[in-house]
Amino acid sequence: MEYQKAREYIDEAHRFGGKMGLGAIRRLLSRLKHPQEDLRFIHIAGTNGKGSVGAYLDAVLRQAGYRTGRFVSPTLYEYRERIQCSGEYISREDFGALMDPVAEALEEMKRAGEELPSPFEIETALSFLYFKEKKCSPILLECGMGGLNDATNVIGTADLAVLTSISMDHMEYLGDTLEKIAAQKAGIIKPGSAVVTCRQKPEAEQVIREVCGRMGVPLTVADCGEAEVFEADIRRTRFEWKGHSVTIHLPGAHQVENAVLALAGIDALRKKGYRITEKEIAEGFARTRWNGRFTVLGEHPWFILDGAHNPDAARKLRESIEMYFAGKRLIFLFGVYKDKQYEKIASILAPMASEIITMETPGDPRALPAAELAETVKPYNASVRTAGNLEDAVRQGRMLAGEEDVIVAFGSLSFAGEITRLASRLL
Repeated sequence: MEYQKAREYIDEAHRFGGKMGLGAIRRLLSRLKHPQEDLRFIHIAGTNGKGSVGAYLDAVLRQAGYRTGRFVSPTLYEYRERIQCSGEYISREDFGALMDPVAEALEEMKRAGEELPSPFEIETALSFLYFKEKKCSPILLECGMGGLNDATNVIGTADLAVLTSISMDHMEYLGDTLEKIAAQKAGIIKPGSAVVTCRQKPEAEQVIREVCGRMGVPLTVADCGEAEVFEADIRRTRFEWKGHSVTIHLPGAHQVENAVLALAGIDALRKKGYRITEKEIAEGFARTRWNGRFTVLGEHPWFILDGAHNPDAARKLRESIEMYFAGKRLIFLFGVYKDKQYEKIASILAPMASEIITMETPGDPRALPAAELAETVKPYNASVRTAGNLEDAVRQGRMLAGEEDVIVAFGSLSFAGEITRLASRLL
C-alpha cells in the first residue's frame, strides 16, 4: 500500500490495541512466519542513554563492516527514523510494501476475534520483516518502555543485552520503586546473552545481578570512574578506558558514561566472535552523531536542545550546563508531557535560569498546558512567562538572550524536530 495509507492504518490501531503483554504481537508474528527468529540482536533497555549507547554501537559495527539494523524509539525528526538499515531510514516504498502482509495478518486477527496489537507492536513486527529482507545483522533493538513486557522482548535471545542508566520514570506502568523498575528493564536478559550495564544505584544493580545469576549469564558493570579523560569541551571529549582510546563528539556530562558502556558492550561482542579492531572502534566513536541530547543548534547566543524529560535526565542536564556554561546567563524553554514528573524537573533546573519560558506542542493531548507548567515553575523561579506555541517560545528566547547568553530548550523529545527547524530559521 502507499506510505501515507500505511501510516494511517497504523494510527488507526490506537483505537483497538495497547494492552500490556506480548500475546498480541506473538500472534501477529506467528502469522508473519516469525521473521525475528532469523535475526541476531543487541537488545537495549534503560531509562536514559539508550539512544546514545545505541548510536555508538551502531557506528562502530558499521565501521567494522557489519550491515546493522536499528530500531529506535522515540524518533525526533522523521517517522521513518525509527527503522534503519546501515544508518539509512526505511524508504517510503519499503514501508508501504511491508505493510501489506502486516495488514493482511491484522485483518485475520480481527476476523478471529483476537486481541489486536498496538501501533508500537505493529511497527516492531514490520521492522523485523524489513531487517530480514535487507539481511541486516546484528539488529540494535531499543525498548520503547520497560523491557519485560515491551513489544521488542518477543525475541528469543540476543548476543548482548545492554542496560543503561535506570531511574524513576513511567511509574504507572513499570512500578513505584527503583527495584520494580529495574526488574522490568532486566526482563530483557535471557540465557545465552552477555549483559553489560553501567554503575547503577545499589538497589537497581542488585536486581540486575540477581537476574543474571538466575539466567546463568555473564555480567559486566562498566565503571566510567575508571576512564581517564584528557580533554573535555562542548566540541569533543577524549579519554581512555581499559585499553581503548577514543574521542567522542556528543557533548554532555553523561556521555563518557554512555561511551564507556558502549565500549564494554563491544568487548562483550568481541568475546562472542565479532571482529572489531581498535581502529574501527576509534573511527566509529569519532563518527557518532545523535541529536536531541545536549545538541548545539546555534552560537552567539548558544542554543542547546536536550530531551531531558525525567528527574535523572534533568540532573544530568544541570551537570552539563555547569560544565560548559558556568557563570553564563541562562534562558530556559521548558515543555513537558503531563504524565512526567515535571515538578521535580522544575525543582532541579528552574533555579539556574534568569528567565524561563514554558511552552506546549499545540494539538498534542499529552502536552502539559504552558500556563499550568508556569504555575509549577513559579515557586522555584518567579521569572517565568508562557508561550502560545513553540515558535513563540523560540522567538521570546531569542529576544531575551544576548550574544553571550545561553538558551536551553528541554523537557521532551517530542518537540525536538520542530525546535531544531525553528532554531535554524529564527536564530
